[in-house]
Amino acid sequence: MFRSTILLNRGAIPKKANPLLRHPIFAWAGLRPVFGQHTAAEHEALKRWATQRSSLVEIGVAEGGSAMVLRQAMSPSGTLWLIDPFHLSRNRIINATKRAAHRVVGGCKKGSVVWIEKFSFDAVSRWHAPIDFLFIDGDHSEAGVNQDWENWHRFVVPGGVVAFHDASTFPGGWPEADWGPVRLVNRLFRDHGLAEWTLVEVVDSLVVVERLKKGCESKSE
Repeated sequence: MFRSTILLNRGAIPKKANPLLRHPIFAWAGLRPVFGQHTAAEHEALKRWATQRSSLVEIGVAEGGSAMVLRQAMSPSGTLWLIDPFHLSRNRIINATKRAAHRVVGGCKKGSVVWIEKFSFDAVSRWHAPIDFLFIDGDHSEAGVNQDWENWHRFVVPGGVVAFHDASTFPGGWPEADWGPVRLVNRLFRDHGLAEWTLVEVVDSLVVVERLKKGCESKSE
């Protein structure tokens, strides 16, 4: 069994792994760490922005690498909602990706976790809770990420943040300029700027924007 819970650095490390171990069933069985979809620098940024947050939502969970980071950093009294339909498994009965995610996230007992096994556009239909940390890492088409933004950002409280993954190009990185998250972030926060929101950090492909508190808008103009 591996001591490390998460194998970081999207793409690069999994390609070096034994091909037989790439299947998520081995992460579920504890024979390899889960493959994190983020870099070490993004890992630290997620942890920093999630620290002591009390109402966190992640859209797109995969094997649970980033969800584990969020749970470790969140407030002990907080709640983490994890939204993913886990529909890409070739074996829906076993669904090793979902089982691996539950295993790794369940390894931390901090706060509480609510699993929502739905597409984000379905999950939002009954949503009413305020959010202070929203991580958008689901559908990467421009239409899909725009839909997640339009559906969910209204629940983010002033002082809360939205983190977009795969939303910025960087040297040696994987995102391309025409990727949906890149195009959305550029359009909303780089080209024109969006009222009530400000871009606060970019780390590799991770872009973090913050909802301004009341009274801050005039100071930034």
